[in-house]
Amino acid sequence: MAKSPKASPKASKKTPAKVRKSAAAASEEFALHSLQEAHEKAGAYKATEDEMMALYEQMLLIRRFEEKAGQLYGLGLIGGFCHLYIGQEAVAIGLQSALDNERDSVITGYRDHGHMLAYGIDPNVIMAELTGRAAGISKGKGGSMHMFSTEHKFYGGHGIVGAQVALGGGLALAHKYKEDGGLCLAYFGDGAANQGQVYETFNMAALWNLPIVFVVENNQYAMGTAVTRSSAETEFYRRGTAFRIPGMDVNGMDALEVRGAAEIAFKHVREGNGPVLMECNTYRYRGHSMSDPAKYRTREEVQEKRDTQDPIEGMKKLLLKKGKSEDELKALDKAIRARVAASADFAETSPEPEPSELYTEVLVEEY
Repeated sequence: MAKSPKASPKASKKTPAKVRKSAAAASEEFALHSLQEAHEKAGAYKATEDEMMALYEQMLLIRRFEEKAGQLYGLGLIGGFCHLYIGQEAVAIGLQSALDNERDSVITGYRDHGHMLAYGIDPNVIMAELTGRAAGISKGKGGSMHMFSTEHKFYGGHGIVGAQVALGGGLALAHKYKEDGGLCLAYFGDGAANQGQVYETFNMAALWNLPIVFVVENNQYAMGTAVTRSSAETEFYRRGTAFRIPGMDVNGMDALEVRGAAEIAFKHVREGNGPVLMECNTYRYRGHSMSDPAKYRTREEVQEKRDTQDPIEGMKKLLLKKGKSEDELKALDKAIRARVAASADFAETSPEPEPSELYTEVLVEEY
């Protein structure tokens, strides 16, 4: 009978007590850094009536703007792809209302109109960009999926699934290198959460202690496949654990809860504790894009979400309890509809870019 091979000295060697103690201490420290408990204890953001009214107005602007964009797409005035944010308004508004617009940066995927409006960017230039006009925020060159504004520290609008996450890591590195006190808010979806570059960025962000908040906008269906059919781990906020990144599980249909979570996450990052991974569970009412009939879910499911979890209706109920009248809120809605209609008129009457614009801004021209 052949003798069993001896275990190598290295393999049989026990972990020194000092190393074991160090690893245990690190694990304990990481457990203490978990922000989920703090989020659950703090609850929703304690907004004043004025703050609630401002959040409601901003969400309503996104809703009415996106509805108008859908109409213009149907009329053929918006070309290419168009991904609407209807239903997800509480995520962008809750998070970006807590940002420092002078220092912080934002980057997202191609469902980007709502994020720009949440940053307070003029609806005229956003609608003009959607329709490919020279007055657009990217001079008509980006369209729906590739909006950009260095002035507002909004870095897109990216069409490649998950690509913005790695770029967000670069923005966070720039904040740290410049010591400007800013952080990067990097959005991606549940579909992009399975991209390899996302985890490469998690690793580097944790390793280099970068000031970044990764936000998974989990709208449940990615490009048309339910998360339960595409992801082994459907609790996306846990996915940073291997990189020692604390996670937060947030109701993305409640702007006040999102804002409360943002306060905790941003404070953690600004204090030099490294990245945070936040999962905002939300729901888009339209298909993945305007060309998606969304046959992978029932009309009844969508209607149930609208009836029971709509972020705008939820905020409206809170405002009515605070003493706001139906007439006051209706007047606000009417004013917002008029503002959005004006932005559509501005876009339709603005000239298209000159053909020579095809050759400008292709290269940076400065190195």
